[in-house]
Amino acid sequence: KIFLGGGLGNRSFIGHQLEDFTPEEDLLYTSIAVMRIFDRLGDRKNLARNRMRYLVNDMGWEKFQNLVLKERAIVRATQSVVTRLNVDDTPHEIKRPIRVSDESGSTSVDGYARWLKGSTFKQKQPGYYSVFVTLEAGDITSNQLHVLSELIQDFSAEGLGRAGFSQNISLRYVHEDDLPHLYTKLLSAGLAKSGSLTMSAPIGCSGTTSCNLALTNSHRLAKEIQRKFLELKLDEDDDLRDSSIKISGCPNSCGQHGIATIGFFGGGARVDKDMYPNYMMQLGGRSDGETMLGISCLRVPAKRVIPVILKIIEVFKENKKPEDDLKSWIHRVVNGVDDSKIKSINDLKEILTPLTLPPSKTEDPDFYADYGSDSSYHTKTGKGECAA
Repeated sequence: KIFLGGGLGNRSFIGHQLEDFTPEEDLLYTSIAVMRIFDRLGDRKNLARNRMRYLVNDMGWEKFQNLVLKERAIVRATQSVVTRLNVDDTPHEIKRPIRVSDESGSTSVDGYARWLKGSTFKQKQPGYYSVFVTLEAGDITSNQLHVLSELIQDFSAEGLGRAGFSQNISLRYVHEDDLPHLYTKLLSAGLAKSGSLTMSAPIGCSGTTSCNLALTNSHRLAKEIQRKFLELKLDEDDDLRDSSIKISGCPNSCGQHGIATIGFFGGGARVDKDMYPNYMMQLGGRSDGETMLGISCLRVPAKRVIPVILKIIEVFKENKKPEDDLKSWIHRVVNGVDDSKIKSINDLKEILTPLTLPPSKTEDPDFYADYGSDSSYHTKTGKGECAA
């Protein structure tokens, strides 16, 4: 399946499926056709809008789709292209199909069962697990990276570590008998945090720690949320497992906030002359078969983000059906089809609003500083290093 015209940014769009099924031999023809159409019709005057998602939105999907299909026919008739997908054949023939470790660990080590539940899953290949090394907002020290590289070679039967957009590192084909020993090694390196596959591992872009376009320290906020959630052991709550928190330091979506169960993008707000870091909270985003972009709910001060999230979880627990998880409940609420007392996003907003009211600077000076900063908040942006 090929999807075109979607993308996250200051203005996000959901992609359109080109056709029911695209054969392997047509993949490169299709890619060339799409590039030709975009090269021909893209907005070269306003580079900020020179994105395929804007072209598709302005032109209309049906017209763009027809242009691509016609162009593909031309490419196929005029160019000879051999396409062969380079598919990893590991599932059919495990590269090192023996236990890597000759040592055994203990399953009674403190935190092992919690880590096993929240940061691993059983593969369909008998006897093997995928292990996800949880990082705080993607941060890892050079010493930890050195240790991790050795563990990847020692414990992954394919000898590879994979970094993804979830800001963790995954090891596939770890033998189940090796899991306790691997956990002990990760624990000694400070890399055995639980909850990598749960809501307790939020995604945060670099924010003001390094980005000239950022308005808030989304990077540090993601760390604070993770620490609080692990402290409360929310990574063990099955109702929260499939939900996500994603944070961007500005509206440009580097933190993917638009497709999060609970998403935030940064900005600033003011009480009289005093500014404070602020986030727009969006709810209900998802990128599965029921893909939708998050719906804006309300603005939340940076130092109130954690209380607001915890309140959402509390309200969910009070109103959920037995089969509900947080993701499905929020989906119904934002679409106005829930039959509990929280029938719409406005009902939820009414409950959350009191938590977002700013105190005076005299009452709470820390409220007016962003995470990771001792000074009062102010907005300062510069020329971006990316295409945003």
